[in-house]
Amino acid sequence: MSHTATQGQRSWLSSPPPAPRLPADEQAAQYPSWRLRVFLGIFLGYAGFYLIRNNIPLVATVLMDQGKLDKVDIGLIANAALIAYGLSKFFMATLSDRSNARYFLPLGLALSALVNLAVAFVPAISASVAVFSLVMFVNGWFQGMGWPPCGRVLVHWFSTNERGWKTAIWNCAHNVGGMAVGALAAWGLALSGGAWQAAFWLPAIFALMVAAIAFVLIRDTPESIGRAPIEEFRDDPAKVEASDVSTEQLGYWQTIVKHVLLRPTMIYLALANVFVYALRYGVLSWTPTYLKEVHQVSVTKGIAGFSLFELAGIFGTLACGLISDRVFKGNRTKTGITFLLGVGIFLVAYWLSPVGTPYWLLMVYLFFIGAFIYGPVMLIGLQALDMSAKNVAGTAAGFTGLFGYVIGATMASTGVGWVVHHYGWSTTFAVLTGCVIAATVLIALVGPEEKRLMEHHASRR
Repeated sequence: MSHTATQGQRSWLSSPPPAPRLPADEQAAQYPSWRLRVFLGIFLGYAGFYLIRNNIPLVATVLMDQGKLDKVDIGLIANAALIAYGLSKFFMATLSDRSNARYFLPLGLALSALVNLAVAFVPAISASVAVFSLVMFVNGWFQGMGWPPCGRVLVHWFSTNERGWKTAIWNCAHNVGGMAVGALAAWGLALSGGAWQAAFWLPAIFALMVAAIAFVLIRDTPESIGRAPIEEFRDDPAKVEASDVSTEQLGYWQTIVKHVLLRPTMIYLALANVFVYALRYGVLSWTPTYLKEVHQVSVTKGIAGFSLFELAGIFGTLACGLISDRVFKGNRTKTGITFLLGVGIFLVAYWLSPVGTPYWLLMVYLFFIGAFIYGPVMLIGLQALDMSAKNVAGTAAGFTGLFGYVIGATMASTGVGWVVHHYGWSTTFAVLTGCVIAATVLIALVGPEEKRLMEHHASRR
């Protein structure tokens, strides 16, 4: 439903109408605290999604030891959630752009938690691979309700020249949630005597609590609580105005087709995301296997490398946001290319390390691959937000996510496994190096359009 809808046409989930504008002095006094509050809401809320996103790998060994599932079954169930999430990230974004983020995010989190509780307490779900996969597909779909409202909040509450740093901080929520789910799953298994269901029901209970907290903290837009738009409050106009992407003449879906699906810039970003996600998961998911087979590293040390890669993502994401805003003055293209070059250097060093290379040096390479790759992971979504008007920003970012998860992550799991099996690790790393080059070229193609928008943005200040 559009913002021009009358009050009587609005549903409880619709984006709320602007509230009467508060006096300027009252806005100035309260705006910073409201921004912090809303930011905490989307940070905690998005971390909550990672508690219950795809917990099947955490208990895969337990399920296989019990004879309930084999490796193929585990892969099918995990991929069902992954594919659903990629599709939902786009389609739910088209709803999120017209909805109230305060309701949209907690609703998605609560529904996903309920699915996880069903997995834990309804035996019929885990009795069949087909049913288990279908239920995890549904879970993945509800998971797609997390990113879009966060993107909506970021573009409405934080202006262009600060959004890189703020988005980088927020992006660490997935690392926080990813680390927390491991601890909760381990706690649940200890409490239940090793019952695999605890890895679903205990995180789900915490996710429901997080959903309630997010509902209390989040507000949809500054205008919905009587504040000025963020561009006016900080004197920092958006790169693209809503009037440039009006839905009144074309209609909402026609606008999406023209300004997202058929827009060359968004296509370049979406295709770049394919290769970035192939790199991210191609290295991360296969780290324990590669280290064991090539460098004779123990499984425990291989898993430590996996964890180090994720930890490095926090440092890399924060550094990327800061560099993007402070060093490159909001130019996401230059920042992305710089970080991809870093990925390439350390990826090749990791690949060409001979057998006998010290374990600590391999960990250094993994740390910097993780630190550098999470920069573009964050930046591509940010570029989509920056280079779109607010009324289609979430959809634009969801479009890039659709490609990243459905194609890129699948390439990294099934594709990398196939290449390793048939051609070996050396060819696999050559392919991954090619992904670095492809992503760099595609992001560079976005540069001219971003430069034009930045010049337009500067001329209006």
